[in-house]
Amino acid sequence: MYETCSVLWSELVDTHMPHPTEEDLRKIANDFYRLWQFPHCIGALDGKHCEIKCPANSGSAYYNYKEYFSVVLQAVADANKKFIVIEVGGRGKQSDGGTFQYSTLNTLMENGELVIPPTDIIPETILNVPVPYVFIADEAYPLKVNLMRPYPARNLNEQQEYFNKRLSRARKCVECAFGILYAKWRILGKPIETNIEHACLIIKTTCILHNVIRDLDGNVDHHYSEIMNRNALTSTDNVRINRRNNSTSLAARNVRNIF
Repeated sequence: MYETCSVLWSELVDTHMPHPTEEDLRKIANDFYRLWQFPHCIGALDGKHCEIKCPANSGSAYYNYKEYFSVVLQAVADANKKFIVIEVGGRGKQSDGGTFQYSTLNTLMENGELVIPPTDIIPETILNVPVPYVFIADEAYPLKVNLMRPYPARNLNEQQEYFNKRLSRARKCVECAFGILYAKWRILGKPIETNIEHACLIIKTTCILHNVIRDLDGNVDHHYSEIMNRNALTSTDNVRINRRNNSTSLAARNVRNIF
């Protein structure tokens, strides 16, 4: 089975989860604006705990706040709930923000090595101010120039509440992608009884097969879209926030204010 998973991943990844180009990210941003009315969004970011059996000699490193052992699937999804980028293997004990801090995606962002489109004017706005293209995430993630999260849910004015609602609505694309993934691949609904390396390989394979189905069948999960439209309110339920990793810069706060 593991050999099959390895072949599926290596043969399909370049076609169904290629490294995104600047043109790809522009198209993703256009889709987010057209479908979810959030401009300059190049992907929705979140983490998912995938349950595993307790690894040998691991102590509590993989024991998460939900009280089971897990590895973290960190993923970025597009507006049609297809995975753009995934990383698998973060220890369950880490928060989403902690997993992101040590991820390849964050390293590439910090080093300016991602092919993010240059700043541009937000469409249909009276502000003639160039704004960066951004990933969007929940409150567990840090606020960065190219990573937007909601305003803290206290003392919000009308504009800030509207921003939070729109961000939450668009961000549900990645949550729905996880929901579709788990609904189709039932092996993820119970502890994966193998070692860490093979568990990560299985999770990666389900993600690439998810993308294959999206590419061949299209965005056919209409009931998820209805859920997204109904449940567009920002919530901090089930979000574990690690304040140590969430220091923000003035530039990042200014970008969020422009949005």
